[in-house]
Amino acid sequence: MRSRVDSWTGARDKNRGPETLDYCPKPHSQLGQSWGADPGPLAPPLQRPLQNLLLLWTLLNCGLGGSAQGPGEWTPWGSWSRCSSSCGRGLSVRSRHCIWFPGEESCWGDTHEYRLCRLPDCPLGAIPFRDLQCALYNGHPVLGTQRTYQWVPFYGAPNQCDLNCLAEGHAFYHSFGRVLDGTPCSPGAQGLCVAGRCLSAGCDGLLGSDAHEDHCGRCGGANESCLLVQRVFRDSGAFAGYWNVTLIPEGARHIRVTHRSRNHLALLGGDGRYVLNGNWAVSPPGTYEAAGTRVVYTRAAGPEEKLHAAGPTSEDLLLQEPNPGIEFEFWLPPERYGPFQAQAQAQALGWSLRQQQPRQVEAQPPELPAAPATTVPRIPTPTPDACEPCPDTRGRAHRLLHYCGSDFVFRARVLSRLHQAQETRYEVRVQLIYKNRSPLRALEYVWAPGRCPCPRLDLHREYLLAAQRLISPDGTQDRLLLPHAGYARIWSPAEDSRVRLASRRCPV
Repeated sequence: MRSRVDSWTGARDKNRGPETLDYCPKPHSQLGQSWGADPGPLAPPLQRPLQNLLLLWTLLNCGLGGSAQGPGEWTPWGSWSRCSSSCGRGLSVRSRHCIWFPGEESCWGDTHEYRLCRLPDCPLGAIPFRDLQCALYNGHPVLGTQRTYQWVPFYGAPNQCDLNCLAEGHAFYHSFGRVLDGTPCSPGAQGLCVAGRCLSAGCDGLLGSDAHEDHCGRCGGANESCLLVQRVFRDSGAFAGYWNVTLIPEGARHIRVTHRSRNHLALLGGDGRYVLNGNWAVSPPGTYEAAGTRVVYTRAAGPEEKLHAAGPTSEDLLLQEPNPGIEFEFWLPPERYGPFQAQAQAQALGWSLRQQQPRQVEAQPPELPAAPATTVPRIPTPTPDACEPCPDTRGRAHRLLHYCGSDFVFRARVLSRLHQAQETRYEVRVQLIYKNRSPLRALEYVWAPGRCPCPRLDLHREYLLAAQRLISPDGTQDRLLLPHAGYARIWSPAEDSRVRLASRRCPV
């Protein structure tokens, strides 16, 4: 009986010319005979593990009565190894093997894959990984002599993934071959050395990967899951103050702002506090924390300024500047783009800050205890006279008079109202500043003369207000005063446009 193993090792037919190899087995009825109890004379060299491996490869790659085609086949990836470092950054590796036969093309791809692993930061005073590798040669003869040296890392050599060590107290260094895998390429660098090469991790965490995060925050994406907002601010402020340019909504990514002027970009957080260049103070260039991201502010020697942030922002930001020609762009998720567009069109760049501030209610007089019932006849008490109607203050001339003659013009929401003696105090939240001769806080008190002020402001409504600054003679009080029959209009996009037009009519 002839062994079936010759169908795997390649049988030569003297009448067919050159030797041909047939790696695939015969039909199923013969397969059991080939690997059965009759192994044939060639069985001893083929150990059983190799037989099992060949059988697995055959089942994966051969059809019934067919032959193997194409390159070799990879085994599945193994599990990831432990991190190469006990703290800080390191790498882990996994491997796979190629199954192929002589005469075939080998597998395409790499046998090893390296992944960046991040552990808690190393404690202060920990010895860096490269220093440890150089220190292994301390006290050992090198360079063919019996002289020994103390070695420290040297970073001036051409290949940063070689273990280049400087002899302390001497003017030479020696290369001891490659550094161990997972060694940082240089201090502060993001790359790690792998097999003598400096590799950086892609957004997928694999070293040497060219995967990048797109503007939407998706690894390997093509910016198809978000929308770009790209505009040039062309309005021009006619007053000296902070002019709203754009609201940068929560969730914005890849924020970029550039402009050239003598003024400075100001950035306001969702809590009403300035991140930079606020309250009439110029901030130095640098990196600032705002809305859960880092904002990098650069200012060249000339008039050019730039802001950029990777995002995503965790809350709204408000960009302010009084000059036209400001270019800005950012990327938004689709679900946030619609509300942003509607807000921009409806309010004509007059966006409100969504601040989580407690709202106070108008103070109520304390309740008096109920008096015991008596037989004394009740005498009706006179009711206070109702407030008289306020004079008509409509018209362009009235608006222009108060805008040009006031110290402050701003949009505000009324939070509370309190009557004190012959005055009324309103607590308001400032939302948009059209004109200011000194800084305004996010929350301000506005005072009006009399218990029936004109105009009267209703709670929880938004107004455009023109106020004057009133300082007492002794300097102990500094108030915002809403004059009698002054300018206080319910805010609307139309009134916003009229105020902006009035700002251009004031005499210089």
